[in-house]
Amino acid sequence: MQKNTFMDRLRYAFDNYMSKGMIALLAGLLVISAIMIFLVAALVRLTGSQPEGTGFLGLAWMGLLRTLDTGTMGGDTGSPFFLFMMLVVTLGGVFTVSTLIGILNNGLEDKLDELRKGRSRVIEADHTVILGWSEQIFSIISELVLANESRKVACIVILGDKDKLEMEEEIADKVGDTKRTRVVCRNGSPMEPSDLEIVNLPMARSIIVLAPEGDEPDTSVIKTMLAIINNPNRKSEPYHIVAEISDAKNFEVAKLVGKDEVELILVGSLISRVIAQTCRQSGLSVVYTELLDFGGDEIYFKAEPSLVGKTFGETLMAYEDSAVIGVQVKGQGSQLNPPMDLRIQAGDELIVIAEDDDKINLSSLKDWKIKGEAINLREPAKPAPENTLIIGWNWRAPLIINEMDNYVAPGSEVLVVADTANAHAEIVQRCAGLKNQAVKFEAGDTTDRRLLDSLAVETYKHVIVLAYDGLDTQQADARTLITLLHLRDIAERTKHIFSIVSEMLDVRNRNLAEVTKADDFIVSDRLISLMLAQVSENKALNAVFADIFDPEGSEVYLKPASSYVKTGVPVNFYTVVEAAKQRGEVAFGYRLSAQAKNAEKAYGVAVNPDKSKEVTFGEGDKIVVLAES
Repeated sequence: MQKNTFMDRLRYAFDNYMSKGMIALLAGLLVISAIMIFLVAALVRLTGSQPEGTGFLGLAWMGLLRTLDTGTMGGDTGSPFFLFMMLVVTLGGVFTVSTLIGILNNGLEDKLDELRKGRSRVIEADHTVILGWSEQIFSIISELVLANESRKVACIVILGDKDKLEMEEEIADKVGDTKRTRVVCRNGSPMEPSDLEIVNLPMARSIIVLAPEGDEPDTSVIKTMLAIINNPNRKSEPYHIVAEISDAKNFEVAKLVGKDEVELILVGSLISRVIAQTCRQSGLSVVYTELLDFGGDEIYFKAEPSLVGKTFGETLMAYEDSAVIGVQVKGQGSQLNPPMDLRIQAGDELIVIAEDDDKINLSSLKDWKIKGEAINLREPAKPAPENTLIIGWNWRAPLIINEMDNYVAPGSEVLVVADTANAHAEIVQRCAGLKNQAVKFEAGDTTDRRLLDSLAVETYKHVIVLAYDGLDTQQADARTLITLLHLRDIAERTKHIFSIVSEMLDVRNRNLAEVTKADDFIVSDRLISLMLAQVSENKALNAVFADIFDPEGSEVYLKPASSYVKTGVPVNFYTVVEAAKQRGEVAFGYRLSAQAKNAEKAYGVAVNPDKSKEVTFGEGDKIVVLAES
């Protein structure tokens, strides 16, 4: 066995000391400098070679000056030994200062590298925390920036498994000016409790958990929720967490983990319902986007003590610039389009669509100038079987088919055309319990014009174009755009009118898709981002949105204006609200067909219009209502 020599031990001790960091190195350098200065001063003092009248402390001071500034020695006079010792301490100073500069430089570089890595703890309060990183984050930040415009100080803290500088550069490129809202990025894993300490969760106003891109996203979301809720350093009060779950089979597990602290958004179900509803009602996606984003009108809760004792039907006329759509009944939850004779009780809150919460003010009008003679209620036509064509395939397609079954009349048919190998097997497995429609499948390249011509597209009432799974975002959207261009050309050539609803993955490609003149574009990730941002600001909204998108109860419909009021006759929106009220429905907007292709006019959709302003409706115009069917 080899013995350790004194030099081995000394070398080992030196290595250990050098690894202790910048503070230890500076302390060691200070000690070495002090020893050198006092040793030189002692030797000069003992030999008596110092200048006349200079004591030990004076010699130490002279040594310190020569250590820090080598030029000080230039004016020295005295004995040769004294000059030699001053030269020694000066040379020692050169070593000391150069080493000091090196240590400080390396220390600063290490600190800057640490800051660039984004590992320092955030000292914020009342901030919004976003855990995870995906393409959705840019829409969420943009919406939160709009929501924070009324705040003097606002902050968004992001914890992502990505380089801090890369995150900041992407946000600056894709979001731009964040106005009053500061965005702070930190690097770390949202599933690691130690990394969660960085973003100061106990002081956060709300927490948004994003699903990562790739396989098994729900697993990561659930692990993150566990890391937050079971953290030993968590706060005692409940958190306000909003999380997205992709697969319905994971919803119950996520609910067990999150309990009352987490508002869950079931992504697949939500987008499937939106596409299923929108394909049958052109313009509906614009209505949903208007309600979900912070750029126009949003949904708020408003307590109005002066309306206690009034019926829900009476509250519909209570606001000039806001639209009442439901009631948050104390202790019972939200009710959209409840019975018109429901009495408002103390503690209840109205569910209102308004431009901002500070603009929900009771109207002083007593005469709403309702034109009773213009009200023209018609019974809706009996639904007929519908033929729907679905082009393309992704994991949401079976959900869309199942959702459509809730709305179409018996005897309806769906044809799915896709070049995905497992599409037919998934249809057989996941769409076996349909009641109102039959599903057929045909394999083929959906960008091939010859295939599209052979489908007799003009015989279908609705066409849905889905983005393919497994492709790059831009590649998937490019295939969608090619298909849409072919479909539009077929429509113009055959002079047949059919609705086209397309799913886009990148919101920036929607502008390119405008040339295809499709009726609606569903940017799935953007809709989810908008909903996450809304619920992060007000958790009670999750129940309202779930009610709106649920096929049970009241939903949003665009119905012919001629079923409510006479066409060609100027009427104010109070008249429309009264007409819908008589049918047990809530009217809160309209769509003018003449502006259906005009993006600057929101494709003709007006949500929460001025009720006193007169509008003349034509045969193709629609009223936006909440109704049970």
